[in-house]
Amino acid sequence: MAVIRPFKAIRPSKDVAHLVASVPYDVVNREEAAELAKNTPLSFLRITRSEVELDSGIDPYSPEVYKKAKENYIRLKNEAPLNQDETPHFYVYKLVMGEQEQVGIAATFSVEDYNSDVILKHEKTRKVKEDDRTNHIVTSEAQTGAVFLTYKGVKEVNEVVNKTMEAEPEYDFTAPDGVKHIVWVMPEDYNDIVAFEIEKVKNLYIADGHHRAASAARSQKVKMDNNPEHNGTEEYNYFLAVLFPAEELAIMPYNRVVYSLQGATKDLFFKRVKENFSVEETVSANPPERRTICMYFEKQWYLLKPTSSVKPGESVGDNLDVSILQNYLLQPVFGIEDPRTDNNVDFIGGIRGTQELEKLVDSGKAAVAFSMYPLSVDDLINISDAGEIMPPKSTWFEPKLRDGLVVHEI
Repeated sequence: MAVIRPFKAIRPSKDVAHLVASVPYDVVNREEAAELAKNTPLSFLRITRSEVELDSGIDPYSPEVYKKAKENYIRLKNEAPLNQDETPHFYVYKLVMGEQEQVGIAATFSVEDYNSDVILKHEKTRKVKEDDRTNHIVTSEAQTGAVFLTYKGVKEVNEVVNKTMEAEPEYDFTAPDGVKHIVWVMPEDYNDIVAFEIEKVKNLYIADGHHRAASAARSQKVKMDNNPEHNGTEEYNYFLAVLFPAEELAIMPYNRVVYSLQGATKDLFFKRVKENFSVEETVSANPPERRTICMYFEKQWYLLKPTSSVKPGESVGDNLDVSILQNYLLQPVFGIEDPRTDNNVDFIGGIRGTQELEKLVDSGKAAVAFSMYPLSVDDLINISDAGEIMPPKSTWFEPKLRDGLVVHEI
């Protein structure tokens, strides 16, 4: 039984929402964040990536960074302004990117559901990234970025969402990247319907935002330990997320590049690859189906298909293409044991396209690149239901939610 709860969002005035809303903190590096925030004093990046206002030599995980985030949040609340709704609401959030459209409900969800696996995960998190967002949440006393949740859609909830969208939206703008963001405030009359129907759902699934969710759980513990009057109803017992029906989502591939052949010649490299894959030249940069991988090397694309030496895996995750690539090529050919920590491999989100792979290899920055066939939402759900963990960087969701349109204070 999943808990979904309306909340009193902190959100920007209608006329400045497009100036406040920013890309998620974790899809840009420090330099990119600074460039996006330049000449935009209301950008929410000044809160989520507050180091852009400090000396470039400062550690982005230092206390000064989180203190600056709090200062900027207070400033933005006054200057934008950001106002809090007087009564709890659900918020309908629609994303449009080309032909891809998806509509979710922004709400707060139970940390206890996260801890007890009512809300299921499919990725491991890194402590340094958890520490960062936990410090950010605890210091600013606000959850500034939403977790991306999914579930198997419910007819009654979809009907309420569609009725809400018949009204005038609160926000309607197209971001610089071409993605359209439309937000409605759901009438309070629908609150009980949504809560009742979602309560009947067995599991919700984290599609994107594992570190945000884990940090919300850690923040709850910090706040609870520091509150002798804790009773379980406090806002820190809930975290901000947007819940989308699985049938509306699309997943892009998460591609790989390897920086060095580790001294191997071209002939030796291909010989090692052919131990587990057939290799043929192709003009296509995208794999045509599951269990195929495209490899880019010396200005040529190759189609790789697993041979009989690639045995069926014992688990759901072992049979994913990203696992086959890792277990039968990256590990035996390059010695990449843990792709999370090995500096010889990097991950390129599908939104950057295969041209980014070609650019990295052609420039000499990378030695070889691998273009993957995208996983499905069913893959994600099956992995989560099985209690398994996907290999790192298996899925890339687009379009992305913007930070700053709805904020949950704790």
